[in-house]
Formats: sequence, structure tokens, C-alpha cells
Amino acid sequence: MYDIVALGELLIDFTPRGMSESGFLLYEQNPGGAPANVLVACSRLGEKCAFIGMVGNDQFGIYLKEILEENNISAKSLLLSDKAGTTLAFVHLNEKGDRSFTFYRNPGADTLISPENVNLSLIDQCKLFHFGSVSMTHEPSRAATMKAASYAESKGKIVSYDPNYRPALWSSRQEAIKQMKSGVQYADIIKVSEEELSLISDCAEIEQGAAYLLNKGVLLVSVTLGAKGCYYAHKNANGYLPTYNTKVIDTTGSGDSFMGALLHCVLNEANGLDGLSRTELERILDFANAAGALCATKRGAIPAIPTKEEILRTQGTVLVC
Repeated sequence: MYDIVALGELLIDFTPRGMSESGFLLYEQNPGGAPANVLVACSRLGEKCAFIGMVGNDQFGIYLKEILEENNISAKSLLLSDKAGTTLAFVHLNEKGDRSFTFYRNPGADTLISPENVNLSLIDQCKLFHFGSVSMTHEPSRAATMKAASYAESKGKIVSYDPNYRPALWSSRQEAIKQMKSGVQYADIIKVSEEELSLISDCAEIEQGAAYLLNKGVLLVSVTLGAKGCYYAHKNANGYLPTYNTKVIDTTGSGDSFMGALLHCVLNEANGLDGLSRTELERILDFANAAGALCATKRGAIPAIPTKEEILRTQGTVLVC
């Protein structure tokens, strides 16, 4: 049995790492990909995890498979493709540590996973299924993603979704909005940025956008607001929570650390997702805020994801989710 199974992209982030003696920008190879990042965050918090996806049969893909295994994530449903290489993403950081991306993915192996490749037995064995929209930018990975999400919902699993808008990967803004909206129908939990919320809800205000998603059947909406913390919405409560004041180095993976921490807490709540009180919701979101803030203090995604002990020290509490 698994606590969490995720499907989607697993890739290499090349992260800025200073300048060479000749004055040229250096890049550091880091493992990444949002669904994989979420699983690593969950695994470091004690959850049993498995990944479904595809990478290239190349040095990058083999390295990424090893990274999953080193983080106690089952890679038995990670396929190696000879038809395309592993996707590469070059991370660009501004003076505040916020990032943008340049992708080398035309195609990337992650887009070639087909519905026939999806190991449904893994979903049968899990409590929660997680997916994002990056695997929905192209076929056949779009069909594979929708098949897995639909199947998870039909089996009564908790389904979490991250729209994770990356403009450079879509043929158009309109296509991105259409496909990102299509994932909402399966989701019990959604994590979005302000921009993503606006795109999928057509609402300018955070509260209105979150209410729109609740009306679509989502049980818990979390809107990440960077240095301002987050907004959450649930049928039992809603509100804003501040985050932790940390020195930001690189925000890559921060949202995924936030999401992983949130999912870990939800799975360990006695009242279940539907029965969460305001106190329980704010405890969960505070834990998630601390995880996201800590991740931003280091470079890279997976290398920067914190442990439970690090999160609790940042909170200044002995609380265990």
C-alpha cells in the first residue's frame, strides 16, 4: 500500500550557481519536476510514495530514477524512453530569488507516456493521487494524466491537483486555460498561485476565485501568495495566514514543498478532509507555509525540500502533523 501516488514530469533543473573565473554564468544540475518534488516532500515527512512517469533512457533519466529511489519513492512505474530525451529546464532567478524557466522539451520523454503506460494498480493501492497540468500540455501524456485522475476519483481516492502554469510549455494561453480547467473536475484539493486562480476561475479577487472552485466540488483550496503567505478556503472556514520570514535564495520547489506538507497533514487528520475545522485547517496551512518558506532558503527543488524536524524548528513548536 502507498499513501501517495503522483503522475507527471520528472526532469532536470539547471539552477544558477555563481560565475566562472571567466565571468560566465554557471549552472548546477538539480533533480526536479513538480509531482516528483511533492512526493519527495511527502516522503521526507514519513509518507510511502510511488511515481508514475517517463524519462529519457539517458544519463539524466537514469540519475533521476536513482534520486527517486534514494528518497524512498517507488520508481517501478518510471519508464525509460528511447524515443526522446529527459526534459531539461534552465532556471532564471531575479534579484528577489523568484524564478522563470526555459525548457528543452520538443518533445521531452515525459510527454510520451500514454494511457496504456499508466499502472492503475498503483492507484488502487494508494490513499491519495496527485497530478499537475505540465503533463497535460501535450499528447499522449494529457490522455494518460486524465485517465489516471479519472480512475482515482472513480475509486474514491483523495485527488490533489496543481495547475502549475508554465506559459512556455503551452501552444497558447487559451489552450492552457482550457486544459487547466479540465483538471478541476477530479480535484478534492487544489493549490494555485494568484495568477493560476484567476486563469481557471475567471475571477479577479482571491476570495471569489476560491469560492468558484469550492462550488465546482473542490473541498480545499490553497492559494500561495509568496512572502504574504497563503489564503485557504474550505466549507468550514476560510482566511489568510502569514508565512515565515526567511532569507530567500531560490523559490524553485517552494510551492511543491508547501503542497507536500499540506497533503501529509491532511492524510494524518482524524476527521478527514471533509470534516476539518478552522483550527485544524490553520494548523495544516501553517505547517505548509513553514515548509515552503524553508525550501526557498536553498538552491534547487528536491535538494532544498525540508525534513519534518527542520519545519518544526522553524515553527518553534513540537507539533507533529
